[in-house]
Amino acid sequence: MATITYHVSEHDGGFGYRLGDVWSETYPDHDSALAAAKSAAQRQHIEGRDAEISYQLADGRWQTEHADGGDRPDTEVVDDEQGNG
Repeated sequence: MATITYHVSEHDGGFGYRLGDVWSETYPDHDSALAAAKSAAQRQHIEGRDAEISYQLADGRWQTEHADGGDRPDTEVVDDEQGNG
């Protein structure tokens, strides 16, 4: 199972959290950004519905896959300001 990691740190004149290279909105203080990151991580564990997903490949062909609504990633929050999660 995959693990996704939210990182909390200073961002754009305040604090934010990021997943990969994508940042959240900017929060006025560290505690607000940390709480938002923990909330986002917790929401990742909520099961959804099974679905059939279709998308176009780079070569123009279409691919269809079954997405299991119960297949949820492990999550963690790393506080880059504190050096731990």
